[in-house]
Amino acid sequence: MLRVLGIKNFALIEDISLEFTDNFSIITGETGAGKSIILGALSLLLGKRADLNSIRNSDKKCVIEGQFSVGAFHLQSLFQSLDLDYEEETIIRREILPSGKSRAFVNDTPVKLSNLSELGVHLIDIHSQHETLSIGNQEYQYAVLDTVAQNSDLKLDFLKNYKRLNALKKEYDELKSRQIKADEAYDYNVFLLSELTEAKLKPGLQDELESSQSKLSHVEELQEKLGQSYQQLDEETIGVVAQLREINLQLRKASQLDPGLSELQQRLESILIEAEDISSETQTQLESLDADPKALEEVNEKLQLIYTLQKKHHVSDLEGLMRVKEELEQQVSVKENAERELQESESQIKKQEEELFRLAEELYKSRLHTTETISKVVEVMLGELGIPDAKLKIEGTLNSSFSSRGADHFEWLFSANKGSAPQDIKKVASGGEMSRITLAIKSLLAQYENLPSIIFDEIDTGVSGDVATKMGVIMKKMSASLQVISITHLPQIAGMGQQHFKVYKTTHNEKTQSNIKVLSQEDRVNELAEMLGGDKTSESALAHAQSLLK
Repeated sequence: MLRVLGIKNFALIEDISLEFTDNFSIITGETGAGKSIILGALSLLLGKRADLNSIRNSDKKCVIEGQFSVGAFHLQSLFQSLDLDYEEETIIRREILPSGKSRAFVNDTPVKLSNLSELGVHLIDIHSQHETLSIGNQEYQYAVLDTVAQNSDLKLDFLKNYKRLNALKKEYDELKSRQIKADEAYDYNVFLLSELTEAKLKPGLQDELESSQSKLSHVEELQEKLGQSYQQLDEETIGVVAQLREINLQLRKASQLDPGLSELQQRLESILIEAEDISSETQTQLESLDADPKALEEVNEKLQLIYTLQKKHHVSDLEGLMRVKEELEQQVSVKENAERELQESESQIKKQEEELFRLAEELYKSRLHTTETISKVVEVMLGELGIPDAKLKIEGTLNSSFSSRGADHFEWLFSANKGSAPQDIKKVASGGEMSRITLAIKSLLAQYENLPSIIFDEIDTGVSGDVATKMGVIMKKMSASLQVISITHLPQIAGMGQQHFKVYKTTHNEKTQSNIKVLSQEDRVNELAEMLGGDKTSESALAHAQSLLK
């Protein structure tokens, strides 16, 4: 709950610090005194975007700081998910710099506004007179149903499956789109793939063919060169091999006379062995050479096919062609496997829809089960608040189409007068009726929500007399289980608060500023007497004020 609220250099406020008690606090003041400024400051703590115009002195920064006691509200996991240090006395601070930049901190850790908003909804519920229309808002109506139904886990489960269904449908659409594109290009892709398949491409094929082409194209020249080489190597008397044999023989004899020459002889013998092997291989290569025009023609054809395909597919080597072949195989397989994949996708979607409908039906039943409870509580409370013939009817139907909320539709129908058929609440309820319905709903939700604080901003607009007293009683009852702060213009409600703040304006050096103070018991009597519209010094007004406090 809110313990301390500090406001510096914001709107008409120069520097104030407010300490709040646990139960029922009242804020009063004349119109324009600055009550709404306090709500504006709190809104900044809850993540609302800052406005540079809200700075009182443009040369200084604006600072809003709130201290919240959160130890009893099990927010450790939320703090952990937001990567924040958990403190039972948590301090939230917003700063608006003269440059217009805004900064936010939770326990001195910088945070994004989205994190502040996520944390703020667990700290304070601000309900203003302008938000009574939210009762007619479908999102709010569902929030009420789900809160009373206590089905947050079921809602999360449904939402998770709803997102999964949308993801499956997106995958199906993408698969269908790829199939259509594959259909359009299928015949041509099959033709291109056939060309590449018939070429029997494999790694190294181009190098192999180009080598064969060079060899087959120069058979006569190769025969001449190899023949000369073999003749010079193996000529019987003057060939290199014959000369090496003779030299080897002489060196062997010399090494017998001088053992130191043995190593030299062995080296020469190694050369002789290599020369004899080269001569033999040269002879083999020479004998294998044979002009083969047909083989050359086949090699040329295969190479020309490769060169043509490379040019056609805009690649420079065989590896590029093989990559093109793989891509074409994938594209062709999309078409050939598309029907099976589409059927599998449709089956997954159908299965997901069945699971989602099961959850949606469970959600619908849980919500429908709460409608009678909500209607009875609201009708009884409205009777106490001066609308004895009020009827609230919540009708629900289950549909076959899904939304993020489920597959149902609920209508909130209201009638304030006997004999009138209930109609759409946002069309037939007046402002005063909306205020009372809002209070009744909030009172009901307080039994189900673990909310530290709730602020009512002139929710009593349009009511007076005994009805105002009953509204005050309801708010005071709510304050037994949570902190309630009410900004009010009605003395009947103001008299029920355990703590009373007054907002007022002063002028200094021709500059107006808003101030706020906690009223003593005597001050409260005077304030209530003034709110009653009488002379606060008259005995009757003071007596009436004292009776309200009692």
